Amino acid sequence: MQVKETNQSHVTEFILLGFSNLHEFQVILFMIFLVIYLIAVIGNSLLILVSTVDPTLQTPMYFFLRSLSLIDISYTTVIIPKMLINLLSKDKSISFDGCAAQMYFSFFFGSSECWILTTMAYDRQAAICDPLHYSLIMNRRFCRQLALAFWLAAIPVATVQTTMMFTLPFCGPNVINHFFCDSPPLLELVCMDTFAIEVYSVTGTVIVLLLPFGVITASYVRILVTILKMSSAEGRRKAFSTCSSHLIVVSLFFGAAGSTYFRVKSSFSPESKKLLSLSYSVFTPMLNPLIYSLRNQEVKGALKRILGKKIVSQDLRGSDLSK
Repeated sequence: MQVKETNQSHVTEFILLGFSNLHEFQVILFMIFLVIYLIAVIGNSLLILVSTVDPTLQTPMYFFLRSLSLIDISYTTVIIPKMLINLLSKDKSISFDGCAAQMYFSFFFGSSECWILTTMAYDRQAAICDPLHYSLIMNRRFCRQLALAFWLAAIPVATVQTTMMFTLPFCGPNVINHFFCDSPPLLELVCMDTFAIEVYSVTGTVIVLLLPFGVITASYVRILVTILKMSSAEGRRKAFSTCSSHLIVVSLFFGAAGSTYFRVKSSFSPESKKLLSLSYSVFTPMLNPLIYSLRNQEVKGALKRILGKKIVSQDLRGSDLSK
């Protein structure tokens, strides 16, 4: 692999180092990340299918869960395929425009995930704290408006962050010590004082990460207060059960993303930063369908019903053919 250093005023491509330091494990890493990608795509696609087909899952919670699965499929597809190619290729370059596109869509789907997780927390709050008015609060029209809102909210975030980054001068080394085009490692290549840009980036991160996390925290504080007031132990258990999967996903995603974007500049090594980025951009999308299906009796029941119908139809088809 040729590492390019130039004094030109404009960089036309970047080199994604990825996991080049583990050169003897490139094939093994390729297999691991390929399996992770397939699990993420198949698992989330299956969750979308089950929650769409089964009539018992036509509720706001599963409407938002379908949106989360769609975001996770898109998010991993923006990052993992290029990473897989680089693991097996000597040419680890990505064009200037390609890098900008990857950053734009990673910001777009990443911020969309923040807001969909926030929306799901609000849905759980309405279900547990206002059960008598839940169907009125979370009606179909309002759910669609919320879904449209978090998709639209991601556009200015991705546009501003990407435009701000790619209008900066890159006139030195073009080697990104990361596995995809993310702003923190790319900012290290800018040949000017980046203090003001870092302030703008932190401000954007506060809006994208801390604001949704604050809303989620407020929702769960109200949920916790409501649960503690319940007289029935069974009611408390069911309420905790409906929230546990979402809390796990929120902890994984916001914990890793927050550690990545709010870190002190020298507090983590480049390899540690890559592991943190892997946590929220690769591992969490893979784990989401597993968490929501393995811990959810309704999803498991729907999956059994769908598979049962398929087996019965195959048996009937086979018996018809044998006649």
